[in-house]
Amino acid sequence: MKRILGIAAAGCLAVLALSMDRGENHMFAGEKKPSEKIEIFDPVSGKLEKLERIILDEAEWKKRLPPDRCYILRSKGTERPFGNAFEKNKQAGLYSCAACETALFRSSAKFDSGTGWPSFWEPIAPQNVVFEEDFSLFHKRVEVLCARCRGHLGHVFDDGPPPTGKRYCMNSGAMRFEAKEEKPVS
Repeated sequence: MKRILGIAAAGCLAVLALSMDRGENHMFAGEKKPSEKIEIFDPVSGKLEKLERIILDEAEWKKRLPPDRCYILRSKGTERPFGNAFEKNKQAGLYSCAACETALFRSSAKFDSGTGWPSFWEPIAPQNVVFEEDFSLFHKRVEVLCARCRGHLGHVFDDGPPPTGKRYCMNSGAMRFEAKEEKPVS
């Protein structure tokens, strides 16, 4: 049995060495993933910028985020409706990711959905969010994630107001808010 395992291990190493000679990328335990650049819209400059994706292991996220934010952003948790930080916020400003500060929503796209969570009819830019299918409640929903750190923000539904008909139902704990005058979009 030991001889078979030794032969199998040697075979795996030979295949790995051959693929490394060909320039194929392999990850080993403890190695950091290669950086990946993505386009993110910056509302201050009004331009798309190439930024590195933020890829951290769960232990590092737990060091960086308080437990309530870590539960939402990293464990795909949901805060209680009604009474969360931004549900009734009417100030002008920008909502950004609480984990990486990527701009997510303008206050001008916020509306009262009556659901108890802050809701928006569109993100600040399509590049700043990504979507994944979510079957966690035994039916299909569309999860909204921060494009830069892949933190869970909430879900998007097709029952929002015009002009998009979308309702981005977000967790306050996944976002930060910065009050500021909004410039009209031209």
